[in-house]
Amino acid sequence: MGKCSSFTQLLALAAVWALGGCDSGPSAPREQATWEVIQSSILAANCTSCHAPGTSIARQSGLVLTEEEAYNQLVNALPRNQAAAGDGLVRVSNKGLAGLDQSYLWHKINADAHQHAQGEGTAYGETMPPGGPALTRGELEFIRAWILAGAPRKGVVADPALLADTYRPAAELFSAPSPPAKGRQLHLGPFAVAPNFEREVFYYQPLDNNADLFVNRIEVAMRPGSHHFLAYFFPDYTPAQVIPPPEVLRDLRDASGSYVDENGNDLFDWRVMQYHKPIAISQLRRLDYQLPPGVAIRLPAGSGIDLNAHYANYSDQEIQGEAYLNLHLLEPSEVQHEVEVFALSNFDIDLPPGQVTTLEKEFRFKKKRHILQLVSHAHDRMTEFRATVAGGPRDGELIYTSHDWEHAPLIDLDPPLVLEEGEGLKITATYDNQTDRRLFFGYTRKDEMMILYGYSY
Repeated sequence: MGKCSSFTQLLALAAVWALGGCDSGPSAPREQATWEVIQSSILAANCTSCHAPGTSIARQSGLVLTEEEAYNQLVNALPRNQAAAGDGLVRVSNKGLAGLDQSYLWHKINADAHQHAQGEGTAYGETMPPGGPALTRGELEFIRAWILAGAPRKGVVADPALLADTYRPAAELFSAPSPPAKGRQLHLGPFAVAPNFEREVFYYQPLDNNADLFVNRIEVAMRPGSHHFLAYFFPDYTPAQVIPPPEVLRDLRDASGSYVDENGNDLFDWRVMQYHKPIAISQLRRLDYQLPPGVAIRLPAGSGIDLNAHYANYSDQEIQGEAYLNLHLLEPSEVQHEVEVFALSNFDIDLPPGQVTTLEKEFRFKKKRHILQLVSHAHDRMTEFRATVAGGPRDGELIYTSHDWEHAPLIDLDPPLVLEEGEGLKITATYDNQTDRRLFFGYTRKDEMMILYGYSY
């Protein structure tokens, strides 16, 4: 724009500037919206590495926190965690003050309170981020202010000065639980987990029991950073050559995170998993599960337990993984009902290449059952697994769902699901076969499976 030579021109020029129409001078920097700060400075630094497309944690949680997806996947979206959804939570509520306690995200990140993430008897899972430092008090207060303001996508609703408070709540101290007065204590680790790495290990520990053991109560205690812990026993019919070597740490993946070596061969003996019968599953650092009085899981003489821990370390420092399992026992004379571990299996699997396929199979029971727990098993093409009641007054009722082949949730049914003679369960699984070959039932990760395990008496 040329030089202004008259009073009229100056007035006109001032009007243009007032309307923002003159670009000859620098404009004031736009203040970032609160949501943009949360996305770029908090989520990207602490959460996105786990919750990115294709990661195991994103698959399990159904939550992707990359820039393009995060807002829509958080605000008013239902959590996949069934306990949180059952309590009426959404991932982030836009209801202001009333919505803070209804926001699952707040319960997951609030390490100062962690009343749900670490509380007794809850199933909200680990405080986030796992294996890394907790969010600072300033970051928590910034997110809290945003939720209290209705979680808007646009606008400045939280003071950026809050972020200057860099105090981080202390990590929960880890301590080994006391061994059971009557029972067995098993110990996995400690083992190193490299920075910015997920490590999953197995460790088989014989029980050296000359007689059958009857487990009525299970305790789990883990160091911070655990994604999950599982304990399996092997049924009587397990081939001897499949039983793992005792007290040897076995990695599921190599140091790069791959399941296969450079020649495409599996690094892990997947046959072992086909005989695993779960006795405990926990995504909480501490779990205390009690079967009903007089009900117990029988571990045959000469048994062993295969311990499995998965740690996710997204810090820049090495951490330690470690887990304890307490098995509390009943005397045989105290056992009124022995838990049966059933497996509802669909062996008729045929998945065409390059297609999404949904399979169903129905099972009816020949005698009355009280079902206590359910957990699914499939391989890495499974995208959804569901179980519904078949027959009777609850026909069609959904009682189990999983979206994570690798870490399927174990569902406790309290009170037990009672199915009368002739009633049963229908299992439904959806698979996305992105390979160039047909897939059938098989015992390696290159094949597929469709099994629902259950505890009943």
